[in-house]
Formats: sequence, C-alpha cells, structure tokens
Amino acid sequence: MKPRITVITLGVDDLERSLKFYRDGLGLPTEGIVGKEFEHGAVAFFDLLSGIKLAIFQRKDIAHDAQINQTVSSSTEFTIGHNVESKEEVDKVMEQAKKAGAIITAPSHDTFWGGYSGYFQDPDDHLWEVVWNPHWEIKE
Repeated sequence: MKPRITVITLGVDDLERSLKFYRDGLGLPTEGIVGKEFEHGAVAFFDLLSGIKLAIFQRKDIAHDAQINQTVSSSTEFTIGHNVESKEEVDKVMEQAKKAGAIITAPSHDTFWGGYSGYFQDPDDHLWEVVWNPHWEIKE
C-alpha cells in the first residue's frame, strides 16, 4: 500500500444539515449532494488541497455499503487536523466554525509544545483541531 489518502468520509445523520455546515458555514467547495438516484448513494464531496476530498455520507449508508452494523459513535475516535499559518488564523477559523454552528470544545490557546490550537465539533460531533505549529511549513 502506498502512503496515500485520497478521500476522508465522515458519517453524518443529516446530509443536508452537514452540507450547509461545510459548504455555507466553512466555505468548502462542493458540487453539492450527488447520487440521490441510488438507494444508499447520496453523498457530497468537498475539494481540499493536495487533491484530497472530504466526503459526507449518511452513517446508515456507510453501514450498508461496508456490510456492518451501525454502532454508536464517539467523538474521541479520531480528530481531523486543520493546520494553518498563524495564531491569528487559528482564531479566525475557530470563529468561522462557531458562526457556522460548531460547538467549541476547547477555545484557541497556547499548547504545551509551543503551538496554538483550538477544537470544535461539527453538527455530527466530529472533532476538528485547528492548529498552528511553528515547526511545520504549510504547503499550498
């Protein structure tokens, strides 16, 4: 397996609500919901940098597609890291997420390792960390 990730899919309960959060609230580019003509097929893709896509797909449809039982989710299973170029940009993105309806779980703060970060949850409780790391260069 090559070290490549091309799509990160988030399971959601309400596809329209999550579409509005990511498209209208956070400003991620998308063509909207596609695949409505297929049973268990409705999904929305958002274009991220480096050719990566973020997808939102109903949890029940992921369970059907993967042929597993849908289980209770936990916000601490994983986080999505959004690295930015400055402390000010952390604050800006956190405010944008809050205005979009996110729950701020940890406001922007200096970290023990010398960075600056904050956490928010999207409408389906997925945990995002917005972080500035003084040791990482952001490549567009």
